[in-house]
Amino acid sequence: MDRARRNVAVLVAAQAILGAQMSIIFIIGGLAGQILAPNPCIATLPLSMIVLGSALSARPLAGFMQRHGRRAGFLLAVAAGAVGGALSAAGLWAGSFWLFMAGSTLTGIYMSAQGFYRFAATDTAPPEFESRAISWVMAGGLAAAIIGPALVRATNDLTAVPFLASYAAVIGLNLLGPLLFAFLDIPKPPAPVAGQPQGRPLRELLRVPQIGVAMICGMVSYALMNLVMTSTPLAVVGCGFAPENAADIVSAHVLAMFAPSFFTGHLIARFGAERIVGLGLVILALAGGVALSGVELGHFFGALILLGLGWNFGYIGATAMLTRAHRPEERGRVQGVNDFFVFGGVFLASLSSGGLMNCLGGSAQAGWNAVNMAMLPFLMLAGAALIWLIMRPKEV
Repeated sequence: MDRARRNVAVLVAAQAILGAQMSIIFIIGGLAGQILAPNPCIATLPLSMIVLGSALSARPLAGFMQRHGRRAGFLLAVAAGAVGGALSAAGLWAGSFWLFMAGSTLTGIYMSAQGFYRFAATDTAPPEFESRAISWVMAGGLAAAIIGPALVRATNDLTAVPFLASYAAVIGLNLLGPLLFAFLDIPKPPAPVAGQPQGRPLRELLRVPQIGVAMICGMVSYALMNLVMTSTPLAVVGCGFAPENAADIVSAHVLAMFAPSFFTGHLIARFGAERIVGLGLVILALAGGVALSGVELGHFFGALILLGLGWNFGYIGATAMLTRAHRPEERGRVQGVNDFFVFGGVFLASLSSGGLMNCLGGSAQAGWNAVNMAMLPFLMLAGAALIWLIMRPKEV
């Protein structure tokens, strides 16, 4: 337990400090893309490239950590994050949309590694501590929700080139990574031994109902959150409000994403992961309903707070379902393919977000309505899968 608590403390700090860069980027990335993009329909493409980079690097990064350990993987990722921030800053300086996108793609490697913090928290934790360890690490995002927007406000107007100083702050955050991970104490997985169990093949693992449904629910929860959040700054500014208002709304959203993590693990332990995931899907549907009801600041705040809360229950619950459905020797394989599918779905959502927002309906409000209406079929898919899992006969 001492080692588990120490590792959780390190990962909470990493989520809070290093994770602040994702808040910064998702506040300003779409606005920067709108300045640089040759066509407004692809303004959010740089944000989509972050998610694509995350999806493509998830499985290789999981395999790298399986061979070389968590610390090595996390250090590789913060190096990629620093280089990505530098390339994005260079793209802003040079007015190059494509250089900006290259930086965004490298940032995706960091984003992929941040997704593994929650899994790393369980590596040295006893079973009864796992769901709380996941929740506490995710709760580190609460500090990131404060640090990131605060850095945006502090750096937004420091340079003649918009957002350049904000990307300099992203570089600085990544440089703190080696200091944090020096305290991480997760043993490197032992090298495979001849005759040692290697776990089930991937095709068989994907047929396990708990694994398949956990992946679907995690993917839908994260993708729909990203779909709406990516468009939010564009919608807020497009409806006549200031970028500072967009920063406040995204800050409230990220707070709602992570604040419940202090008790989500207890709720999962008491009521079961499946029920908490179901509650998350319902709250995501409520978020879409609030967003469709109007475009005043109160509507934006209410919708994004509900969106964050729904993501928390849906995503953490799905993670808890997944960690209980595979064997230790299958960890890297299952976690890598899970995050490939999750961030692949998030990539498609992010890619669609800019097109729905800027190129459908002819106004900011019409685009915002289209974004939120797009949530419905995916919520129905995840809900149906979860109901099927709960109602199916239990295996003896």
